[in-house]
Amino acid sequence: MNYNERKKRLGYLLELIEKGQCISTNQMAQKFNCSKRTVKRLIDELRIEGYDIQYCTSIKKFHIK
Repeated sequence: MNYNERKKRLGYLLELIEKGQCISTNQMAQKFNCSKRTVKRLIDELRIEGYDIQYCTSIKKFHIK
């Protein structure tokens, strides 16, 4: 994955989380056609950028606090 593709994925992932449409790493891995580990790395990268992304087990979604 090159830099531009990674930035697009980060932006799209952030948008999905903000809209409450990011259910699981499995779902995102299928949508992005990548591994669950790659999705976890993307989420970690967003956290490093300052987004407080959490996974809520009661609603089973990622969200920004």
